[in-house]
Amino acid sequence: MSQHILVFISSLNAGGAERVTSNLVNWWAGAGKQVTLVTLSAITDDFYKFSPEVERISLGMVRARTNPLSGVMNNILRVLALRRILRKKTPDIALAMIAKSNILLSVASYGLSNIIVIGAERTYPPRAGLGAFGSCMRRYWYGRLAAVVAQTKEAKDWLLRHTQAKKVFVIPNAIHLPLPTQAPILEPEKVVALGRKVLLAVGRLSDEKGFDLLIDAFSKIATKHADWDLVVVGEGPLRSFLETRVILAGLEGRILFVGLVGNMGAWYEFANLFVMSSRYEGFPNTLIEALAYGLPAISFDCDAGPRDIIRDRIDGVLVPVNNTNSLAEAADLLMVDDALREQFSIRAKDARDRFSVERVAYAWDALFDELCDI
Repeated sequence: MSQHILVFISSLNAGGAERVTSNLVNWWAGAGKQVTLVTLSAITDDFYKFSPEVERISLGMVRARTNPLSGVMNNILRVLALRRILRKKTPDIALAMIAKSNILLSVASYGLSNIIVIGAERTYPPRAGLGAFGSCMRRYWYGRLAAVVAQTKEAKDWLLRHTQAKKVFVIPNAIHLPLPTQAPILEPEKVVALGRKVLLAVGRLSDEKGFDLLIDAFSKIATKHADWDLVVVGEGPLRSFLETRVILAGLEGRILFVGLVGNMGAWYEFANLFVMSSRYEGFPNTLIEALAYGLPAISFDCDAGPRDIIRDRIDGVLVPVNNTNSLAEAADLLMVDDALREQFSIRAKDARDRFSVERVAYAWDALFDELCDI
């Protein structure tokens, strides 16, 4: 009899953890496992597509917090609703994605000894933004989980020091090629002028992604590399702020914000070089994807993830975090040297095997088997 895996995540919006979740549940469903996917958000809000074999359940419980008491009540109701699903579906394994979901699942499953419950951190844990109360909840309730999955050794070590987690395993994110194509479709040729070279950045337009630092770095070399444009794919709350930074730098037409796209593969194929300016990361999917498509990459050596993906001076360059001069110098090095970019490009494609969904799913299956045998 195949394993029944229930996966819980707050939403399936266009984010890295959401993409990892979609890759895994589709793989497990294709491998003959019974898969139930549960979110707080509505199914109509899903950005990613799923196999028809995946049972999709929405709790419809995304509610704004108006005060601390309403936040507590919202979470109590979520725990009760999730517990009802667990008791009804009785999965062999229940897996949560992202710290807040891990806590909710741990509380909801308390006393259900027939279910193996696992949490998965999807960023560097101290950067999860839980606040003092949430951090206390994580410290205690992670001890009630059968295991926690981290993406890097740094994250594992932090969890073992700062939570009561009994077991922490390291499993990286996976790349599943070709990337799916879905709305909204935006062809690069309709945005980038003919003959221009593209320095590509991808991510949510929020503070942790450091696009303000990237604008500063690009402004240092834009005049020297007049045939290059910086293209940023993604959407977020800082868009107007960042566009104002571009205007102040006098780089309108050279730095382009194209919004959210559903044909990322086309953008990776079109670009010449990839850059990541994050202040912190978990295990960035976009960096894996860029390498898998043969893009040499430059990244801040932030906590934690890029250093586990980029092989410095082999398929990309790591530079000190927040150092815009070093980021500009690394970009200049690769923008000016076509031969070096080609060497890095050839090696970058090793990421297709290093982070293949088959390899990563095997690691998850090995974890499930180990926990089921205890």
